[in-house]
Amino acid sequence: MPYDVRATALAQQQIAALRGPRRKAFDAFATALVHEGCAALTYRLTGEEPLPWLCVRHLRGKDRAVVAFDGDDAWVLVVGPHDEGNRRADVYTALYELANVRPPEEPRTKPPCCDDDALAPELDVAAVDDLVRRARGQRR
Repeated sequence: MPYDVRATALAQQQIAALRGPRRKAFDAFATALVHEGCAALTYRLTGEEPLPWLCVRHLRGKDRAVVAFDGDDAWVLVVGPHDEGNRRADVYTALYELANVRPPEEPRTKPPCCDDDALAPELDVAAVDDLVRRARGQRR
């Protein structure tokens, strides 16, 4: 089943800032996401809600994309480098702020994004709407 790939306002801004090989890596990922859904992602997050419903793809180098699924829609929530040394630019810091959660204290286990039936973890519409709305307010 093909997915409609959508991006939050924050992710649109982050994607527009990607250049050269970083942008090519994102574009290849977006194409794979349309056709492969959750199989195009590397792992699912762990921690408090809604993190277990979100999946991550390693793009190029430290770059990551975080995605939520809602029916036929795959929402790219945030895109950027995972840089623990620079919390201001770190993609996970932006995600935790967006989701209004604390960073997990336990080490992440990184389970596969797809479940045993090869289905994406589907977040309810209200939760996705809330994340999309919050991302509008976090554009930089």
